[in-house]
Amino acid sequence: MLDKIIFWTKDFLPDDHKYFTFLKKVFRHEFRKNWFRRISTPIIENLSMQKDVYWEKFVSENIFKVDDNMWLRTDPSLWVLKAYLLRELDEEIQPVHLYHVDRYFSKTISTCWYRENYLIGWDIIWESDAILDAILVYITYSTLNKIWLENTFKIRINSVPSKKEMDKYLEELKNFYENKKHLLSDEWLQNLNESPLKLLNSIHEDEQILAREAPIISKFLKKDSKAHFEKFKEYIDFLKIPYEIDNLLVPEFSYCTNTIWNVNQIGTNKLISSWWRHNFLSKIIWSDKEVPSVWFTINVDCLIKMLKEKEIKIRNKDELDLYFVQLWDEAKKLVLNLSLEAREKWVKTMVSLWTPSMKEQILKAQRTWAKFVVMVWIMEARNGRFQVRDMLKWTQEEVNQDDLINYIIWKIGENNLDFYCPARDLTMW
Repeated sequence: MLDKIIFWTKDFLPDDHKYFTFLKKVFRHEFRKNWFRRISTPIIENLSMQKDVYWEKFVSENIFKVDDNMWLRTDPSLWVLKAYLLRELDEEIQPVHLYHVDRYFSKTISTCWYRENYLIGWDIIWESDAILDAILVYITYSTLNKIWLENTFKIRINSVPSKKEMDKYLEELKNFYENKKHLLSDEWLQNLNESPLKLLNSIHEDEQILAREAPIISKFLKKDSKAHFEKFKEYIDFLKIPYEIDNLLVPEFSYCTNTIWNVNQIGTNKLISSWWRHNFLSKIIWSDKEVPSVWFTINVDCLIKMLKEKEIKIRNKDELDLYFVQLWDEAKKLVLNLSLEAREKWVKTMVSLWTPSMKEQILKAQRTWAKFVVMVWIMEARNGRFQVRDMLKWTQEEVNQDDLINYIIWKIGENNLDFYCPARDLTMW
């Protein structure tokens, strides 16, 4: 069996989804307060779009091809911006605030990421003001604190030069490494020619020492780039968000501009999330003009692991009021009707319609944490009098069939009934 398993993928089990649902609810609440609307992009796209955005080595090492013409999406920024341009979202009130909760795919594997990942992310498109960058930092920082992960992560920031400034920096960086090639591994020698910024992110100690001595990217900032970064820092200082400037934090892609920041777990340094601004990506993929955009994405798997490590327990939103156990077909039919009646009257109900022993059904009822358990054997089904067990007080009463549902409602209280109905509550007439 194990030889047939695809490693570095993950089954999202019910317990994972309990945490995932919690995270989605928390982040969605923050998004809606800030007027973000949800977007979902296609899972596959034409390969031609990536040719102008990613270099050849990145494509071969990171992108999953579906066939010769299609590939699986790798990160949200490109896909969301494409939807903005293609679907004429520029005709709406600007800037456009979008969020997404989707799966993305990459061959690259890091400590916490799988080859397919659920990501929660958000984009602000059309505006280049540094205050929008700070707002995204604040939403992330405050939300992580709200889910009891305060003091478990750190925020690193750095500035990214404009394209002209970046060209000068890359030239200087290559010159720095020119007489140090003998100290680089074969892989990093290849990066020197193809993606020199990666030289600053080596995992090898000798190359890390070299990286710390390399030219600092922020020193190549000119007036506009420097002003944007200073404003960005001014805003996050105003919002009292702790951060550190990391001169070795550099963008992976050439289309990044102005600012970049990451969130890492303290102690392990696992990457929880990444973010940057990209003001001219639109010109690369589609448009004849720049469409300023800033985005951020957070890895669901990492957050779930962190919540579990801190032993944060998620309340079960599906608490049960009533659990029916039964034996024999006559009792089963009766219980089925009663359970449907209970649900129509807003009582959260579950039924044991299979036929193991009564003892086993009672044990399963205990594991559901139901408040009341109704036990129906064949004699109870015939005489219409049922044993009702209070699972909190561990007491038991006999109740007539005709009075049963009203008895349960009286016991749990009308205010505690489950009146939520999306078909009714979320529609407008």
